[in-house]
Amino acid sequence: MTGFATLFAKEVLRFWKVAFQTVGGPVLSALLYLIIFAQALGANARVFDGVPYTAFLVPGLVMMSVLQNAFANSSSSLIQSKVTGNLVFVLLAPISHFEFFAAYVLASAVRGLVVGLGVLAVTAWFVELRVAAPLWALAFAVLGSTLLGVLGLLAGLWAEKFDQIAAFQNFLILPLTMLSGVFYSIQSLPPAWQAVSHVNPFFFMIDGFRYGFFGASDTAPATSLAVVAVSLALASALALRLLRNGYKIRT
Repeated sequence: MTGFATLFAKEVLRFWKVAFQTVGGPVLSALLYLIIFAQALGANARVFDGVPYTAFLVPGLVMMSVLQNAFANSSSSLIQSKVTGNLVFVLLAPISHFEFFAAYVLASAVRGLVVGLGVLAVTAWFVELRVAAPLWALAFAVLGSTLLGVLGLLAGLWAEKFDQIAAFQNFLILPLTMLSGVFYSIQSLPPAWQAVSHVNPFFFMIDGFRYGFFGASDTAPATSLAVVAVSLALASALALRLLRNGYKIRT
């Protein structure tokens, strides 16, 4: 596992050396979301009984930051290596496709979780949070960040230039995240839009993570966990197959 450990360390150091940008920037963005949405919707938003809107908002912002940054890490790293041509040095090393997969995905999960902890630490100054089921919250944070790391890897394998990664993020990841219940409970939506929300896998990640804080959710946490776990298994199987076949990384 020397190849895995080396590649994993390289991927972690890649984002940590510019932590002001890769960690500090997302934390500031989440804080601005909290301030703006809490002021704009705090008095009118209908969420869980006994849960202030500001408190409701924090777990959603934490999970949104975790997901977006986990995706950004693996996708940007792989496309940068492909465009600059230094990916060949990784491929020449005695490292299996599984080690390659694990290093990129786990490093992405680390970045997502670090950003999530930063958002939680900063936003906790503005609201009193209780953690009703910490193991549920941890499970969704780990599985969610891992799933988005896999999706970022898939996007990086498919893309051939930076604007394709940007399109993937702007037209798929960002809309799915924003429409997943970060800023609202889907119980406030019309029935048709509630049904649409249940097709969005990001909804289950955020709703399940929120259950870990309040012990309340729009969907049973076991159902949400099953959806996330199955999505992770399918995405991982696809990514491993593409890597084994050298899809767009070997000529």
